Order: sequence, then structure tokens, then C-alpha cells
Amino acid sequence: MGDLTPFAQKVYDSLKRLGSTSEDKMKTADDIMKASSIGKGLVTNALQELQNKGYVKRVVRQKSAGYFVVK
Repeated sequence: MGDLTPFAQKVYDSLKRLGSTSEDKMKTADDIMKASSIGKGLVTNALQELQNKGYVKRVVRQKSAGYFVVK
């Protein structure tokens, strides 16, 4: 996982620490922002990077999207 930016690595670690490893345990960007102590814009960019590289899956829901770790 050396191909990730520092913010993406921190967001990925936060998702793992929160236990977001399946669709029924997914977290929102706000949850990740609070857990990682990073601004929402940086979290959103990091989630986009993780999604593009296949580490995280995004599920669109009624009010907000949820994210969980795939790899």
C-alpha cells in the first residue's frame, strides 16, 4: 500500500479502525472525518483516490453515501 498519499493512508486506517469492512457496517464521510481528524474536503479526495484504486467501495443511500473497505 505504498502507492497511497498520506491522507488516503490515514483515511484507510481510520476505516479499518472503525470496523467498516462490509456493506452493513459502512461509514459516512462525516464519521471518517471525525475518526481521522482531517477536513471533509481532504477526506472526500482521499476516499475518491481509495475508490479509484479499489481499496474502498462507495454505496449510494437515501441521504448520504456510505464507504467500506474492500481490500
